[in-house]
Amino acid sequence: MAILVTGGAGFIGSIYIHEWFNQSEELVINLDNLSYAGNLRNLANIEAKPNYLFIKDDINHFQKILSILQEYEVRAIVHFAAESHVDRSISSPEVFIKTNILGTFSLLEAARSYWNSLNIEQQREFRFIHVSTDEVYGTLELTEPPFTEQSRYQPNSPYSASKASSDHLVRSYFHTYGFPVITTNCSNNYGPFQFPEKLIPLCIKRCLDKKTIPVYGDGKQIRDWLYVQDHCRAINQVLSNGKIGEVYNIGSNNEKTNLEIVYTICKVFNELNLDNSKTDYFKLIQHVQDRPGHDRRYAINFSKIKEELLWQPQTSFEDGIFKTISWYVKNQNWVDATLLDKEQNYVI
Repeated sequence: MAILVTGGAGFIGSIYIHEWFNQSEELVINLDNLSYAGNLRNLANIEAKPNYLFIKDDINHFQKILSILQEYEVRAIVHFAAESHVDRSISSPEVFIKTNILGTFSLLEAARSYWNSLNIEQQREFRFIHVSTDEVYGTLELTEPPFTEQSRYQPNSPYSASKASSDHLVRSYFHTYGFPVITTNCSNNYGPFQFPEKLIPLCIKRCLDKKTIPVYGDGKQIRDWLYVQDHCRAINQVLSNGKIGEVYNIGSNNEKTNLEIVYTICKVFNELNLDNSKTDYFKLIQHVQDRPGHDRRYAINFSKIKEELLWQPQTSFEDGIFKTISWYVKNQNWVDATLLDKEQNYVI
């Protein structure tokens, strides 16, 4: 028996695999095509484990997925694999359609074919966990209540539209075929191993390099920030105890503007004064033209998963952001190696 993790070399997927081995010795199969954000360095300390297997392949490859499921008698799929950066979806939407929609469809089809071959007890125990995003719900006004599982889907970017499409596919496989799926929609994650194109690692990297920190528009876009390990613990709760066919929103009640995030990071760097240069990191902040269709606010009501599955975040933002900054400071070699031949002028 085994679990299959798609996109396990990415940011959240790799943390999930680490978290899994803190609680279980069951075989984990990591399927990842190692796109720009996939990084096997994230898993260097477990790659020799006898109960860990990495397979380089694409979720669009139906026959390969099916053969993996059959050979290793997979009992659950945790589906992280996705293109996830909004800026990239604006410049290259076709990649998001191929991975997030067609890839999820191919994975569902392979999993359904395999599931149909199982006996009744094995079918009853099988799970397909689809990891999605709060961005499918669109944007909130400042006075509106946070998103719930009943919120209307109103995606505003090619990225969020592609994830919304995949959510709908997953839902349809439960209602049409009785296939045992569960969907999670999470808020913005942060923590170690995140590719330095997203707000927090990009800001940290810019501070380390003493380069300009570009901020879109007025920087007052609001996000709910969730420490990645808390997210992974939530997914384990969903896998173990979640009800099939259901959706669980995962958040942290940490609503902060982009500027608050940037100011917090700059403040920490000012206090650390790593090279005694007396650099004022606040002076690195530079506002730039806002990106098209930039959602103003996301917020998650996670009362359902809290009440039904007894999960809640354990990491305060203050602790989480300090741990994250400390990790990037101590692992600059990881950052440099990850960005080798890949660095672009990303904007927050």
